[in-house]
Amino acid sequence: MFLLLLFVASCPNPDACLVTQSGNGSSVSCHPPARLLRHFPADTVHLAVEFFNLTQLPANALQGISQLQELHLSSNRLENLSAEFLLPVPQLKVLDLTRNALTQLPPGLFQASAALHTLVLKENRLEALATAWSCGLKALGHLDLSGNRLRTLPPGLLANFTDLRVLDLGNNQLETLPPDFLKGPLQLERLHLEGNRLQALGEGLLAPQPALRSLFLGHNQLSAVAAGAFRGLRQLDMLDLSNNSLSSTPGGLWTPLGRPARDMEDGFDISGNPWICDQKLDGLYAWLLANKDKMFFRNDTRCAGPEALKGQTLLAAAGSP
Repeated sequence: MFLLLLFVASCPNPDACLVTQSGNGSSVSCHPPARLLRHFPADTVHLAVEFFNLTQLPANALQGISQLQELHLSSNRLENLSAEFLLPVPQLKVLDLTRNALTQLPPGLFQASAALHTLVLKENRLEALATAWSCGLKALGHLDLSGNRLRTLPPGLLANFTDLRVLDLGNNQLETLPPDFLKGPLQLERLHLEGNRLQALGEGLLAPQPALRSLFLGHNQLSAVAAGAFRGLRQLDMLDLSNNSLSSTPGGLWTPLGRPARDMEDGFDISGNPWICDQKLDGLYAWLLANKDKMFFRNDTRCAGPEALKGQTLLAAAGSP
């Protein structure tokens, strides 16, 4: 069992953790080759213990630093956490567990984490989330679960996250999404679903999020997108549908987005799809001509058929000079 430790020195020392003080409290940063000792300043508000290859932490590791607001434990090898681990730090606002080896989150882990705003669990080994995994989280604004091994999501995943603004589920193994996937947040602005195995985007899935500004769906296996999939997304400024299996899109799909109503300020990417450039793309052609100034990778957005148009850019097929 490993203990979190601290060594405070009056001058720079490669074997010491760096401790800085401000009016808000102490910030402690520990990286190899710093030595780890037992105690943290009682007024610690920011703590980083990273790159130590720790495999586990004692349940009372955070005892005595009740004012802690940020905890960074990235790039270790943590395999599990005690359900009591966060109990001593009810003021915690940021928890970063990037690049560890967590396979599950114990029930009750966040029971005292009502103040937590940012939770980063990217690049772990999570394969599933228990239905009640988020019990206690009431103020979450940023949730990053990218780079795990999630195959499915539990019903009501976001039900309690009314303040969520950013959700990152990119680079998992998701094939489908539950119908109530986005019910809960009231002002979601950024949604990452890239790098999964999604095959279809259904009607109404995104409808609960009219404030959505950025949607990332690249590098999936999408071959079908419902005609009303983007209905109501009047604020969307960025859309990535690149590197999927789309050969056509239904009529009306693009109408809610971009011009003539408004610019997509951050652009869109539909490259790397096997587009069949026939009359079924008429709706997309018209939309492309109106919004081409916001199009990324124009030269990589090409027709896969019919044979006479194979290799031609979509813009050329649409009649753009």
